[in-house]
Amino acid sequence: MVLIKSSFFINAARTFRNCVPRCDPVKESDVVAFAEFLSKSSKLLMVTGAGISTESGLPDYRSEGVGAYARNKKFVPVQYQTFIKDPDFRKKYWLRNYLGWDNLYSLTPNGAHLAVTRLERNDRLIHLVTQNVDSLHIKADTKKVVELHGTSYRVVCLSCSFDIDRLRFQSLLAKHNPSVAINQFPLNPDGDVDIGEEDYKAFRVPDCPDCGGVLKPDIVFFGDNIPKPRVQFVNDLVDECDALAVCGSSLTVQSSYRIVTRAHNLKKPIAIINIGKTRADDLVSFKIDAKCGQVLPAACDLILGSNYVNLDR
Repeated sequence: MVLIKSSFFINAARTFRNCVPRCDPVKESDVVAFAEFLSKSSKLLMVTGAGISTESGLPDYRSEGVGAYARNKKFVPVQYQTFIKDPDFRKKYWLRNYLGWDNLYSLTPNGAHLAVTRLERNDRLIHLVTQNVDSLHIKADTKKVVELHGTSYRVVCLSCSFDIDRLRFQSLLAKHNPSVAINQFPLNPDGDVDIGEEDYKAFRVPDCPDCGGVLKPDIVFFGDNIPKPRVQFVNDLVDECDALAVCGSSLTVQSSYRIVTRAHNLKKPIAIINIGKTRADDLVSFKIDAKCGQVLPAACDLILGSNYVNLDR
């Protein structure tokens, strides 16, 4: 049981299971090839997926052995229509999200995130498009970021323009649920956790303070649509770029795959770094089967030198 009559506490919130699938060490020749790919581009567009954040402790959906589907055969990602139509599901979701927040909030950028920031600061990157909702690129201080599927760090009302920072909303949830104790829970890809069916019934979720509407994390759930202006902005970036790099994505979902197909149709050079197969393997110039954290920092060192990003700058 999660709901207990005790004071609020956090237990080992910063301990994470291994989230990175097995792979061979990166070949030096692959790093050199990717560095050459980067050096030839003056208008690079980069797309990142969950695979860039697994080295920070956040699992992805599909990785062999360690992804959400592999760890839990009954795992089903949150569906937009279910969230909208089912009040009990929303209550259970918010409890799962509440219990996972401290773990998600404590995640820090890894070397791959920092390498992207280095590319931007050295005018190698026109923009970054990330499928991730963990805001680790924001924490890494990358400035030109499109969060394609939204962010876990903001909560919005579905009926009006109200929004609230997720950290402040966590305090509101704690105030409404003083008897909920937070133990250690392994995270799911969107930052929530798995709980039992009986655990959510006493959990209280506040309504929008402005209109009484339903509050939702500013995430594009499965079955929802990415806002059209965001899609158009990404399309314009693909048209503008002179090369596309995909890092840590299997490109299974259409929203990311169509970025690659658009670039391919425009005859842009495309490179992929990902552990395992992707949906676009047949469309790209070359692919490296390795950890993003092994390839990106090393390639940046080759073309930019060894001055690492200082987050305190």
